[in-house]
Amino acid sequence: MLQVSYIRDNREQVLERLAVKNFKQPELVDEVIGLDEKRRQTQNQLDTVSSQSNAAAKQIGELMRTGKKDEAEAIKANTGKWKEEGKQLGEQLFALEAELQDKLVLLPNLPHSSVPKGITPEENEVVLQNGSIPELPANALPHWELAAKYNLIDFELGVKITGAGFPVYKNKGAKLQRALINFFIDEAEKAGYSEVSVPLMVNAASGFGTGQLPDKEGQMYHVGIDDLYLIPTAEVPVTNLYRDVILKGEELPVKNCGHTPCFRREAGSYGAHVRGLNRLHQFDKVEIVQIVHPDRSYEVLEEMSTHVQSLLQKLGLPYRVLRLCGGDMGFTSALTYDMETWSAAQQRWLEVSSVSNFETFQSNRLKLRFRNAEGKTQLAHTLNGSALALPRIVATLLENNQTDKGIKVPEALVPYTKFEWID
Repeated sequence: MLQVSYIRDNREQVLERLAVKNFKQPELVDEVIGLDEKRRQTQNQLDTVSSQSNAAAKQIGELMRTGKKDEAEAIKANTGKWKEEGKQLGEQLFALEAELQDKLVLLPNLPHSSVPKGITPEENEVVLQNGSIPELPANALPHWELAAKYNLIDFELGVKITGAGFPVYKNKGAKLQRALINFFIDEAEKAGYSEVSVPLMVNAASGFGTGQLPDKEGQMYHVGIDDLYLIPTAEVPVTNLYRDVILKGEELPVKNCGHTPCFRREAGSYGAHVRGLNRLHQFDKVEIVQIVHPDRSYEVLEEMSTHVQSLLQKLGLPYRVLRLCGGDMGFTSALTYDMETWSAAQQRWLEVSSVSNFETFQSNRLKLRFRNAEGKTQLAHTLNGSALALPRIVATLLENNQTDKGIKVPEALVPYTKFEWID
């Protein structure tokens, strides 16, 4: 959530940056400024009435102590008017604050100055590309056929149990999942992240804190009877560990990682590009989250991007890094890097990670602060990244490493799988 004071003092810049994000309701900016002005005027009036009422109460007490009862009663006759006026102003203030909050939560985060203009994924900026594109024989198979051939994943069994997008992993397919999770967690811990195990359902306050609500409620599974949401990513519970927390400056940076299943309705997704593991309703992911001093957040973003890239390098996967354009960015992000791996059998790039800096957008909602060197509280910056999401990693590992002998397991995973080949 943007800070009202920043919007008020930087109106033109806010409108300019929102335009980069292709925001369709710029009039909300002036509505927020107008409501904030009314709120401040009402607050001043309430403060004046309260001050008058307090001064009168003090004066009445002094007059009564000195025996000037008649003068005290004369002043007391006006206190009822001030109380009623104060009550009305308090109600007006409450209504204005609620309306202001309702408008504020509709404004997305402002994109960083380096974010390119654009609307579609094709307008994202390729920052770098690493690794050689593998050349497969003409009879190479896509991962869904490899999964069936080697009895690794049963998509139809998942449909029977739950529905489309809920695959069942079997045999070496299940072991590969577990190996990847453990490998990613171990690598995160080597990089200084502390592992946490968190709930898979969150309340509405948690969804609001990280910006999924009210923006993405249609994409989350809602447990209506308990008003809880299945998490779309571990970002939500891991970041919410610090909701309403004031950290000491020396505690920064906070670095956590966690593995969870993730649940996404993916409403409206269809076509050939959602086949197999390309787009699921339930999948596993290891998430890294940092809470940092504002002065360091963009340096940390590069560090997190480098960490994710190191995982892809150790798995031997060709990849590229994209800086997302304004129109392709998430609601809460100020700057996002996407990492994509090359699917040799599908002949296309598949997104496997997003690493984002949210600046103070989430921490303002979370009331997540730290004490600076002067002892004053200020909002921290939050960042997170997928390190990594499993489905498309599995897809590209299977496709890119297929041979006549079977599928070669990357050397870095062998200590975790306990096998070198899927055959």
